[in-house]
Amino acid sequence: MRLLPPPGASPRRGARRTFLLVAAGLAFFGCHPGNQAVKQLRRDCEAGSAVACNGFGLKLLKGEYVLRDPGRAAGLLQRACEGGVGEGCARLGIMYQQGRGVRRDSSRAPELFRLGCERGGMEGCTGLGVLHRRGAGVPHDALRAAALFQQACDGGDKLGCSYLGDLYATGQGVGQDYARAATLLKQGCDAKAAFGCLGLGRLHLAGSGVARSDSLGAELFKQACDGQETAGCFHLAKSYEAGVGVTQNFTRAADLYRAACEDRNGEACFNLAGLYQRGAGVRQNSERATALTKQACERGYQAACPPARGS
Repeated sequence: MRLLPPPGASPRRGARRTFLLVAAGLAFFGCHPGNQAVKQLRRDCEAGSAVACNGFGLKLLKGEYVLRDPGRAAGLLQRACEGGVGEGCARLGIMYQQGRGVRRDSSRAPELFRLGCERGGMEGCTGLGVLHRRGAGVPHDALRAAALFQQACDGGDKLGCSYLGDLYATGQGVGQDYARAATLLKQGCDAKAAFGCLGLGRLHLAGSGVARSDSLGAELFKQACDGQETAGCFHLAKSYEAGVGVTQNFTRAADLYRAACEDRNGEACFNLAGLYQRGAGVRQNSERATALTKQACERGYQAACPPARGS
C-alpha cells in the first residue's frame, strides 16, 4: 500500500529528503573506518599480500562492510592458503565441506585442515580432529582427535575446547572426567560456540560434573539451537514435549523436532511422527506420521525401522 504524504507536505520535498538521507548514509558508511580497512585489504591483496587476501576473503564471506560473496571469498582464501596463511586453508576446508561458495567436495577438507593446522590456523586443527573422531576421510583415531582438539583449544579456538570437553564427557581418547568436560564446554559456550552449549546442557540435565538443573539444561539447549546446532533444537524439543525445565508446549516441540528432522536427525523425525499420530501440537495426521517414521528409519534411527522378517 502506498502511503500518502501528510496534508500540506510536498511530495517533491519528501522525495528530496529521502534522497539526501540515503546519500548521507552512503557517505557515512563509505567513510567508516571499517569500510576503509576493507579497501586497504583489497589493495594489499592485489599487491600480493597473502595475509590481506585472507582478511579480504573473510570480509566477503561474512559480508562485513562489503557485499557478501562466498564464491569470490573462496578464490581469495585459496590464494591466502597458497601463500602460507593457515586460517585461509582452514576456512576453505570448511567451505568445501559445506559447499559454500564452491562445489561441495568433502574429500578436499582433510588436506586443507592439515595445512591450516600446521600453519597456525587453529580451526584447521579442530576440523581435522572432528574428521579423526568420526573416521571421515581419515583413519578413526580418538587419541589423535584429542591431541588436535587440545592444540586448537590451547591456540584459542573455543570450538576446539568444546570438542575436547565432549571427549572428556564420553571418555573417548582421554580418561572420562566430567568436571574437566564441564570446564571446557563452558569455555566454548561462553565464546558462542554452540556445540559447547549443547554439551554443557547435557551435563546439567544429567547432573554430571555440574549441578543438576533441568531449567539450565533447557536454556543451554536453546543457546545451542539459536547458534545453528540442530542437536540443541532436538534436545530442547524433548524438554518442551516432556515439560522438563520449561512449560510443556507441544506446538513448540513440533517446530523444533521439524528443524532437527530436516537436518537429518532420525530420532527427531520419529518423535515428530509421534506428535502427528497423537495430534499433539499439530493436526492429527496418520499418513504424515507414517511418512515421518519411514524417514526416521532411512536416517538411521533403528527404533523406527520395521522388525526384520523371522525375528
